[in-house]
Amino acid sequence: MADQRPPRLALARVPTPLERSPRVGAQLGTTLFWKRDDLTGVELSGNKIRKLEVLLADAEAQGADTVITCGAEQSNHCRATAFAAAQRGLGCILLLRVPDPAAPPPATANSLLDRLAGAQIRYLSLGDYQRRDDIFARISEELRRAGRRPYVIPEGASNALGAWGYVAAVEELRAQLAAQAPESTGRPVTIAYACGSGGTGAGIELGLRLTGWREARAIGFAVCDDRAHFQTIIAGLVEEASRRWTLGVALAPDQVAIEDRFTGAGLARPHPGVLAGIRQVGAADGLILDPVYTGKAFYGLTQVLAEEGGAAVRRSTVVLIHTGGMFGIFPYASDLFPADR
Repeated sequence: MADQRPPRLALARVPTPLERSPRVGAQLGTTLFWKRDDLTGVELSGNKIRKLEVLLADAEAQGADTVITCGAEQSNHCRATAFAAAQRGLGCILLLRVPDPAAPPPATANSLLDRLAGAQIRYLSLGDYQRRDDIFARISEELRRAGRRPYVIPEGASNALGAWGYVAAVEELRAQLAAQAPESTGRPVTIAYACGSGGTGAGIELGLRLTGWREARAIGFAVCDDRAHFQTIIAGLVEEASRRWTLGVALAPDQVAIEDRFTGAGLARPHPGVLAGIRQVGAADGLILDPVYTGKAFYGLTQVLAEEGGAAVRRSTVVLIHTGGMFGIFPYASDLFPADR
């Protein structure tokens, strides 16, 4: 498999730590590990930097001098891209989705960091954001006419190329579990992750199959959209990667485990259970989850573990992929502690 891997840059600080939960696991009645992909480096860029290692290598191989990508106003992916681009000496244009582009929110948290990294920001309405591929094409053409060489990175860095970042993460995790929890070898393992654009899930599913790790099963907790949406995206990315690199991997949509019951009102809209879980993890394990991604994944995991049908998950070794997003917690201070208002 090593000969088939696409080139990558050495941007992430890997392997990221695998930490056994000192207290939260016991509270949930299971063996719980945190895979600390919030500590990948590049200004705490989380899971996105694993994908960007591959995508920026491709951009540089094509001679690009400017990258363009998109996301919500507090996008972790956009912030990670801005800093990674700055470190590589590349220009960066971000298309950020906001309610009213004529009156964008003040720069805070991730959007403030975007500016510090020197990114050029263009605000889009929800309607324009849905036509972002056309806007990507228009901006790319403008740049080419100006003598620049653009490279478009999709939302969340989620495409077949970016999925290779989490193939490597699966290999890393398997080796860490064997070394740190030898009792888990040969026993069921549940890998839980937040699913927002499908790229991380595609990499995990592909990695499980390429490594032959049959004891491990992944569960993606949707932070927006529904099960069918993510099953289609993840299976499609795996199929595309398998075809492009001749991997011989087949994955049907219904083989992708997605929980979509805990999305709340949608992306960036945490409900009280999510906020309570963030407080629980912070106080018990000294770990920061974010309200958009890891907080929802943790809350969903707690609900699955509490259900009668969750017995198999409880008996397994559970690893929650901490995909980062610490900066995104700051705009939610009044939601986390309403008494301080």
